[in-house]
Amino acid sequence: MHTPQNVDFSTTMRALHAALKDENLGALAAQLRQLEPAAIIEYLDTLTLSEAAIAFRLLDKPRALRVFEKLDAPLQADLIKGLQQDAVAETLAGIEATERAALLDELPATVASTLLQALDSTSREETRVLLGYSAASTGRFASTHYIKTYPELTAEQTLERVRRRLSERSTANLVPVVDHERRLLGGVELSQLVAADPQTLIGDLLSPMFSATVDDPAVQTARRLVNRQREIGAVLDQEGKLVGVLHWAQALEILEDADEARTARTAGSEPLNRPYLSTPIGSMVRSRILWLLVLAVGATLTVQVLSSFEETLESMVVLSLFIPLIVGIGGNTGNQAATTVTRALAMGEVRISDIGRVLLREVRVGFVLGLSLGVLGFLMTLLIFDEPVAWVIGLTLMALCTVAASVGGIMPIIGKSIKADPAVFSNPFISTFVDAAGLIVYLSIAVLILG
Repeated sequence: MHTPQNVDFSTTMRALHAALKDENLGALAAQLRQLEPAAIIEYLDTLTLSEAAIAFRLLDKPRALRVFEKLDAPLQADLIKGLQQDAVAETLAGIEATERAALLDELPATVASTLLQALDSTSREETRVLLGYSAASTGRFASTHYIKTYPELTAEQTLERVRRRLSERSTANLVPVVDHERRLLGGVELSQLVAADPQTLIGDLLSPMFSATVDDPAVQTARRLVNRQREIGAVLDQEGKLVGVLHWAQALEILEDADEARTARTAGSEPLNRPYLSTPIGSMVRSRILWLLVLAVGATLTVQVLSSFEETLESMVVLSLFIPLIVGIGGNTGNQAATTVTRALAMGEVRISDIGRVLLREVRVGFVLGLSLGVLGFLMTLLIFDEPVAWVIGLTLMALCTVAASVGGIMPIIGKSIKADPAVFSNPFISTFVDAAGLIVYLSIAVLILG
């Protein structure tokens, strides 16, 4: 990334940090004026909360608004605390209702209420409507800035509506068509309007338009919109009335946030809602500690299993040599299955009602994997140890892969059925569960074969 003067960006960042460290605010303000909003955001992401607030206050109003509306809601909330009340109200009025609602969610209720009252009546009502929807619903992300038309209007009249309102409303290639009760009838493409006879009625140019209801999960709607390669989708209330639109760019942002959250939870951590360097230490600890505690408690189950088979391990010390192998293969097999099914759930390829089919499929996959690894484990163990030990390893790998794949496959579905994030049931939870189950299978087979 480069500044408008083609100065190396890393050099610019060092200069900005030096000016802030030396408290040379005049030089810092001058350098910030030379940067594009995207570069300023990247700079703010490297600062602590207090430093970011200082740098943001040095921006001129137009540039500050452009930067502010592109920030994530948590960072917006942090900056709000460092601004004067009048500046806050002015900034809040300049961003879209969807961004405004996300920001107010991050603020204390008393602060949010005060800021909401400072808006004009139209902006206040738009924001209140969005705040009435759950944070994960499609309605929360519905943009109220769109241009609509009616079936009785002509192509010429609709084009004039587009030209007249383009400066105040964002549009796409598809314009929603509604009746006078705001019920969605379809859409009409701008290219059709331009090519059609000026007196052609919009009702004669109608084509189907992608739509979702306000209560649909936002991630599900966004994925459908992207998969169907629609530039814009209509968001309807329960009566089929148009309340807003969802744009392609917004859908991609929803999916990106969902993927980040799923990746973090797969690793046993909650996602950070702020840039890394701007996140307080306490927040980072809270994002990680819960699942570490869960894993620690789960690990005691493994210890209990080992203590139950203590005499077996003492009489056949060679068995302890294979414990890392058993634990590792079981955990990896379960994680592979869980990750695959979690992704299938997110893509809409698997539903909760498919749990039986998923279980049967993973049993078969796990058995084939276990048979392959079991044969290999048997042959390699036979080269070093006695045949009974080789049979223990071979049979354990076959049974363990079958169990691990089955458990890993159904856990995400169980998680979704109880309204939990399927990713939470992925790697950390399954690794802990399968470790204990794997040791039980391994040592039980050892007792049966070795006596």
